[in-house]
Amino acid sequence: MKQIEVSLGVKLQTLRINEYFNDLPEEMLKEIAAHMHLREYQRGDVFFWEGDPCTGLHIIEQGSAKIYRLSPQGRQYIVRVLQEGDTFAEVPAFDGGTNPVNVDALENCRVWVIDSELLRKLILLHPVFAEKVLKNFGQMLRGMVHKVSEMAFYQVTHRLARLISELPQTDKSPHWTQEQLAARLGTVREVVARSLKELERSGAIRIEDRRIHIADPAALEQWTQPYN
Repeated sequence: MKQIEVSLGVKLQTLRINEYFNDLPEEMLKEIAAHMHLREYQRGDVFFWEGDPCTGLHIIEQGSAKIYRLSPQGRQYIVRVLQEGDTFAEVPAFDGGTNPVNVDALENCRVWVIDSELLRKLILLHPVFAEKVLKNFGQMLRGMVHKVSEMAFYQVTHRLARLISELPQTDKSPHWTQEQLAARLGTVREVVARSLKELERSGAIRIEDRRIHIADPAALEQWTQPYN
């Protein structure tokens, strides 16, 4: 990891397009910009481990990364794949606790980090900023409830179909291995392999060069339902 020097103008532009900071007064943005810096990571680098102290709110400037948890047996569960513009580490940045997850770079990344103490100070001083934080935390909670519901009510093949339907279908999209798909779905590679074959036999997808392509959107849509 290395730190990169950037201008005030670049920092302000980053803040203006972020969901936490857009619409805030210019003077407040300048105060925040004075407490933010840009870090560069190589593919495979660890941003931080579960239990580490939080250095601040993170924003992906370039590249992609994964948020994951590890079971006591070492099994990995991917909570979220981060893309450019995504914000993470909100919970420890605002509650002052340690990081509840691990984050690794899936490719070379540039990541903004904004000082946690400053953000907590802004919550006390500026109700508009506090309202933005509450709104975003509410959206995060709704997202987690949605994930728990999927785990409870959908079989692996249906969850896999839903995940595939949400993945960007471009050449620049991250390549997901079966292990990564299994971790994202809370299962094991062998189950994902069987589910992929089932989806392929139905004509919903095709697999070429180890990449998943949607062959029949209507058929895949049927698989995204709880039962066929």
